[in-house]
Amino acid sequence: MARYDGRSNKQIRPVEFVLNFVDYPEGSVLISVGKTRVLCNVSVEDQVPAWMEKNDLPGGWITAEYALLPRSTTTRVKRETQGLSGRTQEIKRLIGRSLRAGFDLSLLGNRTFIVDCDVLQADGGTRTASITGGYAALRLALKDLVEGGSISPEVFLSPVAAISVGILSGTPVLDLNYAEDSQAEADLNVVMNQEGEFIEIQGTAEGSTFSRDTLDTMLEYAESGIQQLISRYISNLI
Repeated sequence: MARYDGRSNKQIRPVEFVLNFVDYPEGSVLISVGKTRVLCNVSVEDQVPAWMEKNDLPGGWITAEYALLPRSTTTRVKRETQGLSGRTQEIKRLIGRSLRAGFDLSLLGNRTFIVDCDVLQADGGTRTASITGGYAALRLALKDLVEGGSISPEVFLSPVAAISVGILSGTPVLDLNYAEDSQAEADLNVVMNQEGEFIEIQGTAEGSTFSRDTLDTMLEYAESGIQQLISRYISNLI
């Protein structure tokens, strides 16, 4: 099956990481996946959420925010000044859960790491790019604290990345752009670590069912793409 951009079914889009893109955050990464661009900035606060303090829970916390900037899409997206939409809430929680799987929270100390993921340009896969870029930004922020002796190097667990996979014209394809995603018969977002363990799988059929064999192929493609992201890009931060 010919794809819009000429890629093979198992080929990821061109990826670029720009480290320390913004000077002020403790960690900053601009990730580009095809035409999708997400700015991931990490802020560190010397306190934990109130619910952790109330229950006297040890360690620290990692949380995430997500936003589509107004002209990140073909038509203007309104700023969510009156509260977050259900979609935004769901995505920010996904990003937070995924990132927490990559670190030993008990070793963070009395700190909260806030990862702001702002979509500058959306062309499919914004949530998966946010997870991958967010992990890289967290890695940068924590690297300085580890090198300074404030946090144990054992805080780093297995690296984390994410990618989308779907079905087009009955055929599994990896790393969908918007044109493909809008026509996909099924769409999965997969989060994994370097050990090949699943952290989260979000998936749905968009009008037609698919078999277990097809699902297995989609997960195989996703694992291949995630391992490429980790080995080519994330591993350079370690």
